[in-house]
Amino acid sequence: MKCRFIAAAVAAGLALTVASTPARAQDVISKDAAAELKASFIKDLDVMRGKFVGLAEAFPADKYAWRPMEGVRSVAEVLMLAAMEGYSFIPNSFGGKPANLGSREEAATLRTLSDKAQVVDHVKKGFDHAKKELEALDPSAMTGKRKVMGMDMSASQAALGVGGDLHEHLGQLIAYARTNHIVPPWSK
Repeated sequence: MKCRFIAAAVAAGLALTVASTPARAQDVISKDAAAELKASFIKDLDVMRGKFVGLAEAFPADKYAWRPMEGVRSVAEVLMLAAMEGYSFIPNSFGGKPANLGSREEAATLRTLSDKAQVVDHVKKGFDHAKKELEALDPSAMTGKRKVMGMDMSASQAALGVGGDLHEHLGQLIAYARTNHIVPPWSK
């Protein structure tokens, strides 16, 4: 419940910021700036991939169904959310293509996976898909605005929104790990 509130507050704040910001020349970035932003975002994506995978592997299989309280995502659900964002939300936000996950129903069943090996595999594949799609993007395609979460956003705004969302979920998993006496692998 608390995480949903925080996510809603972040989204509302982002929407308010985007909506209240007057149009400026900086809203459209140059191809060089887009290339730099793309490289920086991919680097951060690699770091997040390592941390999500590290936590996915550190959690014992019997903790994948653990949730701090009713109505809050379980460990497996948070991990699969990150995987699904890699398959779709991340590439779509920058003009890349979503992964082909079959029908809408087949894709929806992925969100319910709780088998550790399958979840770890999808986390890796989701981040790998996002990286592949971002690497394939021509930076000139990132110089304008795109619809992201129903709002017109520049690549810079999308990077802040998408990156912030992923970091929020990473923080959620870190809290889950610490609560379950699991030390994140990078902090040992």
